[in-house]
Amino acid sequence: MPTVPPSPPISLDPQIQNQNQTPQNTELTERNMALVPSPRVNEGPLFAEVEMGADASAPTVRATVVQASTVFYDTPATLDKAERLIAEAASYGSQLVVFPEAFIGGYPRGSNFGVTIGIRTAKGKEEFRKYHAAAIDVPGPEVDRLAAMAGKYKVYLVMGVIERDGYTLYCTVLFFDSQGRYLGKHRKIMPTALERIIWGFGDGSTIPVFETPIGKIGAAICWENKMPLLRTAMYAKGIEIYCAPTADSRDVWQASMTHIALEGGCFVLSANQFCRRKDYPPPPEYVFSGTEEDLVPDSVVCAGGSVIISPSGTVLAGPNFEGEALISADLDLGEIARAKFDFDVVGHYSRPEVLSLVVKDHPMSPVSFTSASGKSEIPHI
Repeated sequence: MPTVPPSPPISLDPQIQNQNQTPQNTELTERNMALVPSPRVNEGPLFAEVEMGADASAPTVRATVVQASTVFYDTPATLDKAERLIAEAASYGSQLVVFPEAFIGGYPRGSNFGVTIGIRTAKGKEEFRKYHAAAIDVPGPEVDRLAAMAGKYKVYLVMGVIERDGYTLYCTVLFFDSQGRYLGKHRKIMPTALERIIWGFGDGSTIPVFETPIGKIGAAICWENKMPLLRTAMYAKGIEIYCAPTADSRDVWQASMTHIALEGGCFVLSANQFCRRKDYPPPPEYVFSGTEEDLVPDSVVCAGGSVIISPSGTVLAGPNFEGEALISADLDLGEIARAKFDFDVVGHYSRPEVLSLVVKDHPMSPVSFTSASGKSEIPHI
């Protein structure tokens, strides 16, 4: 593990440290942090040591969801911040680190990009140009750097990004293993409301569940978590660690996350940004439409609510609505089998002769070419 500079002592709220503990649950903690402080070199872990026992068939995985804001319009600075956060999580033994929706590239909260029905303003088009410039190509140099971070800190990494594919943007989650390899991506299949004016729609070819030594990992983004058929497709792929990067900080989001954990018999890790007005560019460069006049630099515009929930519906860590934080828990993978004994939605609790689902999981391209290259030829004259 790389050496990190010293920081002030860490203060843990005992009420947070001991919440939701039962004899079946491993000890867990949640840590509020300043912007991104670094831990002391010789400082002990935030977690108590976990007694693994002799049962290798039910390992424990230490997981962290990151609750932090993008450096808006500054992708290099956001990548630097991501590395500091990954390093801090890894220093406490985290094996899996999950970031919020659109962490790289930014979630354009409050912006309408100058759109009303039938009208798109010049200022809105310039806002889109800047947003497009902050997005990343997949594959591309930013993906290579994220892969290097995962390998350097030996963590599985789930990262929310804005993906640039030509001049169309997608809200995407990227997956990396602890050896620094890019595993693949999930594109959000249904952007919500005005998101549809800036993001394209993913298709069935990017709904992966990756089998890894720490469990089967997949993701659904924000409100597509409310789509029962998408969830069912992921359950059918055997998802065990269900990542739910989001931009929804409402209390009611917690009910959805608990339901998914119970329905799928899986761990649910929901990561959201915590943002203040000052985390976005000031007006007139960036305007929160309809609310700007009511905001001051310290106004909270996204309150987080990141949470980790067990397959039994127990809240293991969070939700946190206080500030930027690393929210962590130890996941006893034996909980999955215990939950599935009660309810296996695509197994013993299914009725395929009555209800079934067909998933079109091949890429849907608007243009196909019959030639091998697919490139247009310019005749020589």
